[in-house]
Amino acid sequence: MTLDESKILLVIPLFNHGNTVRAVAGKALGAGWPVLVVDDGSTDGGGAQLGGLDCRLIRFDRNRGKGAAILAGAEFAAGRGYEAIITVDADGQLDPAEAGKLAAVAAREWPSLVVGARRMDRGNAPGASLFGRAFSNFWIRLECGRELPDTQSGFRLYPVRELLALETGCLRYDFEVESLTRAAWAGLPIQAVPVSVHYPPAAERQSHFHQFKDNFRLTCLHTRLVTRALIPWPHKRLIPQTPQKIQEVRRERLSLLHPVRFIKRLCREHSSALQLASAAWMGVFLGALPLIATHTVAIIYVSHRLHLNKLTAITASQVCMPPLVPVLCIEVGYFMRHGTLLLDLNWDTMVVQIHYRLWEWLLGSLLVGPPLGLVVGGVLYFAIRNLRGGRFGTCESPEKG
Repeated sequence: MTLDESKILLVIPLFNHGNTVRAVAGKALGAGWPVLVVDDGSTDGGGAQLGGLDCRLIRFDRNRGKGAAILAGAEFAAGRGYEAIITVDADGQLDPAEAGKLAAVAAREWPSLVVGARRMDRGNAPGASLFGRAFSNFWIRLECGRELPDTQSGFRLYPVRELLALETGCLRYDFEVESLTRAAWAGLPIQAVPVSVHYPPAAERQSHFHQFKDNFRLTCLHTRLVTRALIPWPHKRLIPQTPQKIQEVRRERLSLLHPVRFIKRLCREHSSALQLASAAWMGVFLGALPLIATHTVAIIYVSHRLHLNKLTAITASQVCMPPLVPVLCIEVGYFMRHGTLLLDLNWDTMVVQIHYRLWEWLLGSLLVGPPLGLVVGGVLYFAIRNLRGGRFGTCESPEKG
């Protein structure tokens, strides 16, 4: 299958960017794209700025969210025979004339979702944007195992049929993050292509991202997605595996029966500095929990589901071997319950009252495990960074999860 550029609709979600939307739509039209603007309940009269331009306009009577605007654009496109939509923000930071780059990449593997990865560096991008992108990239990699350079970019090509079939629940900024993870779970190829980005001076920037509300939504979203990733229930696939892919999976599974190859793979998989540090944190956190006689099994399972290095997680968990960390957790939990430390260690307190000690161990581990994991993971991260010549968080393994 291939993608015909005449079957692509460029969609501009609009919310209170009336001073820039006309220029964005004009550039898109000048590049030869059919354009649809979805006015998401703007109060600055942004839709009225499009007069005289040969583009379609959908208006919402109230603000429903960027995700709702994108889905409305996809439904509009599906009803008129378009196979894909390219979304570009209305704030003018992205150049719609570069949409052809996304279309060219999608044409090589169709259907697929293509992200325009913004060329961002400390010289031209706000620090908050750089951090937000790195943070989002980390969580999406954890949830679906995909190495993506810019999971927050609003410059994307979506296949219409597959987008509308995704079981997404978010309708605001969090939609773009959720759609990537669920597309990966559905078997949809996700590709990236570099695109330029222009950040105006700080005084001229206008963002509708609410630091508290939208970050809270993203936190809730990632919590749900990580929880779903841990559940051993298969995801609904929209793209069936090709015979070639099935054969590759079979050969890979057979190769794991070879003990030397199996050990090599365990050592090399998910081996960037950040990935190894994350695995160490997870190993320490789980190692601190009262998972008596099941720690190793739990760590291997969680590491596999979250695409973390299993050997690193198991090794880091040894920090929590008895007696030091379990006793520390019990003391912290006892203090939480009684306001004092448990100093009387005898048959009654440690055997007869074992059910209380286990409860205190659990309470204490939830306080001790995370910071202890941060210490171990942080030491490992900086040690690897120094050993590898300062290459932070780059993926040096050929394995992509």
